[in-house]
Amino acid sequence: MEKTALEIQISTLPDSAGVYQYYDKNDKILYVGKAKNLKKRVSSYFTKSHDNARTRLLVRKIHEIKHIVVSSETDALLLENNLIKKYQPRYNVMLKDDKSYPWICIKNERFPRIFPTRKMIKDGSEYFGPYTSMKTVQTLLELIKGLYPLRTCNYDLSQEKIIAGKYKVCLEYHLGNCLGPCENLQSEKEYQDNMDAIRQIVKGNFKDSLQRFKTQMKHYAEKLQFEDAQRLKEKIEILENYQSKSTIVNPKINDVDVFSIVSDEGYGYVNFLQISFGSIIRSHTLEIKKKLDESDKELLELAIIEIRQRFDSLSKEIYVPFDVEVGENIKVHIPQLGDKKNILDLSIRNAKYYRMERFKQIKITDPHRHENRIMAQMQKDLRLPEEPRHIECFDNSNIQGSNPVAACVVFKNGKPSKKDYRKYNIKTVTGPDDYASMEEVVYRRYKRLLEEKQPLPQLIIIDGGKGQLNSALKSLDELGLRRKIAIVGIAKRLEELFFPNDPIPLYLDKKSETLKIIQQLRNEAHRFGITFHRNKRSNQALKTELESIPGVGEKTIIDLLKHFKSAKRISEANVQDLAALVGHHKAEKIIDHYKNIK
Repeated sequence: MEKTALEIQISTLPDSAGVYQYYDKNDKILYVGKAKNLKKRVSSYFTKSHDNARTRLLVRKIHEIKHIVVSSETDALLLENNLIKKYQPRYNVMLKDDKSYPWICIKNERFPRIFPTRKMIKDGSEYFGPYTSMKTVQTLLELIKGLYPLRTCNYDLSQEKIIAGKYKVCLEYHLGNCLGPCENLQSEKEYQDNMDAIRQIVKGNFKDSLQRFKTQMKHYAEKLQFEDAQRLKEKIEILENYQSKSTIVNPKINDVDVFSIVSDEGYGYVNFLQISFGSIIRSHTLEIKKKLDESDKELLELAIIEIRQRFDSLSKEIYVPFDVEVGENIKVHIPQLGDKKNILDLSIRNAKYYRMERFKQIKITDPHRHENRIMAQMQKDLRLPEEPRHIECFDNSNIQGSNPVAACVVFKNGKPSKKDYRKYNIKTVTGPDDYASMEEVVYRRYKRLLEEKQPLPQLIIIDGGKGQLNSALKSLDELGLRRKIAIVGIAKRLEELFFPNDPIPLYLDKKSETLKIIQQLRNEAHRFGITFHRNKRSNQALKTELESIPGVGEKTIIDLLKHFKSAKRISEANVQDLAALVGHHKAEKIIDHYKNIK
């Protein structure tokens, strides 16, 4: 059999590391991926059966395959990331980020200024960062300003101009915020020593500055210069206070990047912490939109490369929750206990908090996305063949065995659809029999939907355990709906979920959104059923009460109920209102009856 163009392209791919690109018939790029072995990886797309519908669609659209061979796995990772950002292919995860991050700049000058900026100029100046918020930058600069007097003017402080007396000290000098290098009142060496200490502080290393201040303080104290000693003591306290707030792990943990991930059906959330001398000097969480049901490992690997590029990280060691492949030059450590495990747990907690905050925002700003996420999560948690966009829940109410009734509540897209609620009087069952009542109601509900050609739900929830579930299944069997509608029973005591033909119940996490929606359905069905049952009992009691009045027949009782609506209103009505409806003679009998029982 003659090979297709695609098969020829695949057969000629090399067995080496590289990046592959899929194009459609219009020469538009669909997907970019990396591989240790290009031939094996690309072949797998066409030989494996894919569970994900989007992956199957991608494979059908592939018209041409291009590839780039690289010398190492690290190069493949970097190239893949850069191509995704450049072309934004439809089937790749989204890594777009237009945000401009702030830096701390130490200007390339004889007496360098230090200031925040969002623009990097290649003039030999030093840039520290980027930082994830301007607040962090301002906090650091305030700390530095309190420790080291630095100039803020933009004069050209060349030696010739200073010697020529071109400048005069300004207000900053008189306030003690600058030591006057413009008038040669501060030497270049002293200024540069201060800048060296500032560089270490920005990197998270406070040790050198603390030691320097303590030595100077001791020197001033020995010379009885107590005011100067006190000034340095205050600086030491400022620095130690800042250090205690920022140091969260062992100071020996230095120059390490920490990454963790939490994810749901549609998105992954990767948190990044950069650790320097036990302090967090940078924290950022990246939200990644899934496209092809990517695994946490795939998302984390891509995010690590992206974040390290974005924040210009050169750390040689990373902490992660599971093994990842991010190149030969990075040491990957999976902490199991101690300080390293604590910092990884902190990163995971940050990712979870970020995810929860995004959920709250999305619920308000993008309810459609919120619905889609909830539905996808329910499908996954309950192992359903499709998303449960239409759910119906049944509950029986037969308190003290009287007036047995049942309720059916309907949720669409995770929200109550009250116009579709239904209530049922039990017709074929005598006495309190929950199982038989459930069988009757489920049969009546879906027989009618079939007769009226109404849409069937994707999920039925039965308020009860195995017994009620099996009763409902009998009705579905009789109607030929078994395996056409997913059905699950929820037992009240331990919130156990029972599935047909499965003796072992499913226990969802108590904080699970899926469980919360099921509980909401169950509670709503219970409320609706109890309200119906209570009203029925009240009407029955009222009818019995009125029937005990001599001369008041069934037609009169019906007229009274239609007009006054409740027992209380009839008992409180005056003779004129009653007479207008049933005549003066019967009105007096009703008034006399209620007077006698009060």
